[in-house]
Amino acid sequence: MKQNLRIAILMTLVTTVLFGLLYPLAVTALGQLFFPAQANGGLIAKGGQIVGSHLVGQPFSSAGYFRSRPSAAGSGYDSTSSGGSNLGPTNHQLMDRIKSDVEGLHAENPGAAIPVDLVTTSGSGLDPDISPAAAEFQIPRIARERGMGEAEVRALVAKHTLGRQFGLLGEPRVNVLELNLDLDAAHPKR
Repeated sequence: MKQNLRIAILMTLVTTVLFGLLYPLAVTALGQLFFPAQANGGLIAKGGQIVGSHLVGQPFSSAGYFRSRPSAAGSGYDSTSSGGSNLGPTNHQLMDRIKSDVEGLHAENPGAAIPVDLVTTSGSGLDPDISPAAAEFQIPRIARERGMGEAEVRALVAKHTLGRQFGLLGEPRVNVLELNLDLDAAHPKR
C-alpha cells in the first residue's frame, strides 16, 4: 500500500511538472520563436496605439467603413463568448435578424445581389475577414461616403484581397480592419 501511494504521488508530481510547466513553456517558446505575430494576438498598432487584431473581427458601424460579417459572439465580437448562435434555419430570431440585415443592405445597394457572408455569422462569431464579393458589394457606399471614385476603392480592395492559403486551402478573403486602416490612410473620412 505504501509503495502504491508513493508511486501515485511521484507520478502526480512528475506529470504536473512535465505537462503543467515544461510543455506549456516549450509550446510558448516555439510559438514566440516561429510565429511571434500570431502568438501575440496579431495586434495592429497605429500611431503607437493598438487598434485591433488582424486575427479577430470587430464591428464597424460608420457608413464610411467596410463592415465585417455579423457576429453571434456575445454582444458582438466578444472573444470571451465566441461561438455560433446555434439557431436553426427556421428559428424566428435568426429569420428576423437576417430579414432586417437584408432590408438594410438592399437600401444601401438596391438591386445588387447580397453576398451570403454579409448576413450570416461565422462559426466562431469572430471572423476578421469577408469575401471579395462582400467587399465589392460595399464599394459604392464607401466611395459615396468618402467622396472617392469606385475604381480607387476597388483598387484598395484588390490590394487587400488574399488568395487561398498555399494556393488551395480556404477561400479568397479580405481583412476588414486592415482594409479600413489603409482606407483611412489613403483617403481620410470627411
